[in-house]
Amino acid sequence: MLDDKILPNGPFAIVTDLEPSPEAPVPTNNSSALPVDPNSPGFELKYTLSGHRKAVSVLKYSPDGKLLASGAADKLIKLWDTYTGHLLSTLEGHNEGINDLAWSVDSVYVASASDDKSIRIWSAESGTTVRELQGHTNFVFCVNYNPHSNLLASGGFDETVRIWDVARGRTMRVLPAHSDPVTAVMFNYDGSLLASAAMDGLVRVWDSESGQCIRTLVDDDAPVCSHVKFSPNSQFVLISTQDSTLRLWSVEQSRCVKTYTGHANRTYCIPASFGRGRAKWVVSGSEDHKVYIWDLQTRQVVQVLEGHRDVVLAVAVHPKANMIASAGMEKDLAIKIWVNAPPVDSAADVVGEAPVS
Repeated sequence: MLDDKILPNGPFAIVTDLEPSPEAPVPTNNSSALPVDPNSPGFELKYTLSGHRKAVSVLKYSPDGKLLASGAADKLIKLWDTYTGHLLSTLEGHNEGINDLAWSVDSVYVASASDDKSIRIWSAESGTTVRELQGHTNFVFCVNYNPHSNLLASGGFDETVRIWDVARGRTMRVLPAHSDPVTAVMFNYDGSLLASAAMDGLVRVWDSESGQCIRTLVDDDAPVCSHVKFSPNSQFVLISTQDSTLRLWSVEQSRCVKTYTGHANRTYCIPASFGRGRAKWVVSGSEDHKVYIWDLQTRQVVQVLEGHRDVVLAVAVHPKANMIASAGMEKDLAIKIWVNAPPVDSAADVVGEAPVS
């Protein structure tokens, strides 16, 4: 494990690394041959996917990087080939719109959270429902697989977080987590911690085994928390809030160490993520129809991706390649795939790291 530290320099604190020790590099054939400066992203549009009839609410790459799952208000889930853009299957079964998706660590199953108050577990290969989880009493807004067990976490408008035994199809634990709807749940890399975010402005960090809350992270102004994501080394969480700000918090120190601004987010729950490659980036959609990329250290916007015609509600970062997927709402409905060419000598940085999703 790398020695990960935060140097105490106020708002310019240096986060020396967010990653666990990288795995052995894996060759890839899916990036441009032209090298770019690793500190200056040069994402370009590769292709545009269409098929959903209502707002695309979520995009998730499978951990092996081969598939992209999209969910929308049209009640449908679509599975796409990551590298060709071909539509492979459409999953039908929910009675209301899709709010979130989560892949099992082996990329075999995808879980979906819906306004119909249910969670479905789908076989990616057959496109059929293999399990339906019932228990939430209101919209299910978020879902996430534990990467090291058969457990699933979900959150909803009933203000609870539920932990599920997927194999048995039953609730193992109900956490009275928040006083407002739960907008995001996220396990850390080894599955030992679970973070939940909510409209009450709180992010809580839970011990996955005991169900005890071990940290509560809250800003002085307590803006609505739209999304939370662990860094791969589990030492930080990236929190999206509806005051047009992203905040990077140290979990151990329970303090915000960096903020990222420039995008627009005051209405919708828009997720943010960590980028890939030698240079560390932060990526988010925006209500001004754009995708923003920040330098993790300097907090400066280093690239803005334009082309959508409505709010960019969903953004996903590929777990291995230098690729971003983004999707827009009703006036757009497009899923756009953006690719950044990695320098030849940094292939290990781009394709050899542990997955973050």
